[in-house]
Amino acid sequence: MKDGERLAAVDLGSNSFRLEISILHNGHLQRVEYLKETVRQGGGLDADSFLSEEAMQRGWQCLERFGERLRDFRPSHVRALATQTLREAKNRDLFVTKGQQLLGHPIEVISGQEEARLIYQGVTYLLPRNVQEQRLVIDIGGRSTEVIAGIGQKSVEAVSFPLGSVSWSQRFFPDGKLSNKCFSKAEIAASAVIEEQMARFDAYPREHVYGASGTMGAVAQLLQSFGGAAQIITREGVEQLRQRLIDAGHCDKLQFDNLREDRKPVIGGGVAVLLALMRMLGIETMRVSDGALRQGALLDLIQRKDHDARRRDIRHNSVESLIERFGHGYGREQGERVARIAETIWRALDPGDWQQEDLQLLKWTARLHEIGISIAYERFHHHGAYIIRNGDCPGFLPSERERMASLVVGHRGKLKKVIDNIHASDVFKYQLLCLRLAVLLAHARKDPELDALHWKLSKQGVTVTLTADWARQYPQSRYLLQEESTVWDKVGVALQVELLQVPAAGGT
Repeated sequence: MKDGERLAAVDLGSNSFRLEISILHNGHLQRVEYLKETVRQGGGLDADSFLSEEAMQRGWQCLERFGERLRDFRPSHVRALATQTLREAKNRDLFVTKGQQLLGHPIEVISGQEEARLIYQGVTYLLPRNVQEQRLVIDIGGRSTEVIAGIGQKSVEAVSFPLGSVSWSQRFFPDGKLSNKCFSKAEIAASAVIEEQMARFDAYPREHVYGASGTMGAVAQLLQSFGGAAQIITREGVEQLRQRLIDAGHCDKLQFDNLREDRKPVIGGGVAVLLALMRMLGIETMRVSDGALRQGALLDLIQRKDHDARRRDIRHNSVESLIERFGHGYGREQGERVARIAETIWRALDPGDWQQEDLQLLKWTARLHEIGISIAYERFHHHGAYIIRNGDCPGFLPSERERMASLVVGHRGKLKKVIDNIHASDVFKYQLLCLRLAVLLAHARKDPELDALHWKLSKQGVTVTLTADWARQYPQSRYLLQEESTVWDKVGVALQVELLQVPAAGGT
């Protein structure tokens, strides 16, 4: 990437959406524009984890305005990231699909681990390049809180907790009342959420602790107005702030000059979470950083080639870890066999514009398609999908995990259970077709003879041509292919598997 090029990061947070535009100058990022809109999307999640129409409309309107500003940006120069609210929202696909159209760029719903990695990267980018300094970074967002420990610019331990200023304010300060009782309940509940993971950070000293994002910035400004040092948060100061909030009694009665109106309804939850963290981690003082998620995303754009390679590496290790943990003897060999066959079919059907990334996801899924057998053979495809959705899979985006889980659950049996996915995405449809055919051809748990099979993709569907010799030698495989054709016909899609018998050379 060359000096002078413009880069943009969009942060779809639970409380606010932010757009940051920077230029690359002498290898460093220089901010040229920053836009922020309070959308309170996190407040629009109902008890069943569905985003309200009003919350989606607020988000869409903001993204449309951001999209106007990003209209002439190249796709490779923009990264838009959604965090906890959309991780939780069951109707996130609806919001993201329209949001991408309005923004004009893809929106990634990133995992908590990926969010933590980017936050640490963004915070430490603006710190001195001390490669040996052990650092602790805390980011309190609207619906999630990230705690990351690392050495220099490299994160080592990272946890994302499902609590934040918006969610905790809704839960413990629902009518805006700021009482000692409300704070005590909120702090106890926050401590209960985070306590189990605190031991992971015991080895890291508390000398270099950094806070990031909105809650930290708001608290630091308030403490400075009370006589504290700029950009510094102390536990004593936060305890005093807690008491001042209680003295005010209600968020509507807060009279702090440097506390924005949009921050008042969520300051109670933010302070409660911050205090719980400082007490649990034994933190007396922390410094507020100017960097966070957006800066981390911008850095990834600069280093995208290296980042993509690194993420592929991380995902490969995640797949290996799942196989190691949930493998069942010969399951590894069968997974690799199915992956090879699926790749052969995919490459034979590829019209020339299919993406390598989609093939890689198919191969990883093929390697994992039997991991559910470790739980029980009956409905093992459902068990496998559950493991992929809920297991520890660093490097994978939630959307990638969902795609893989749907492929695993759809790789056997009727297609009715994944018919929505088939109709919604041609990529999914062809990934699933390749996976099912690969599993079918490997049914004897041996490498099949693929040279006698020829694949063709056309407007009419997929045609597999097999020789008469092959059909006679493998009657079970021929039968299964014919049955598979019927299965696809039943879902009412244009894709069909047609079986044509062509005599072998010299045959009759």
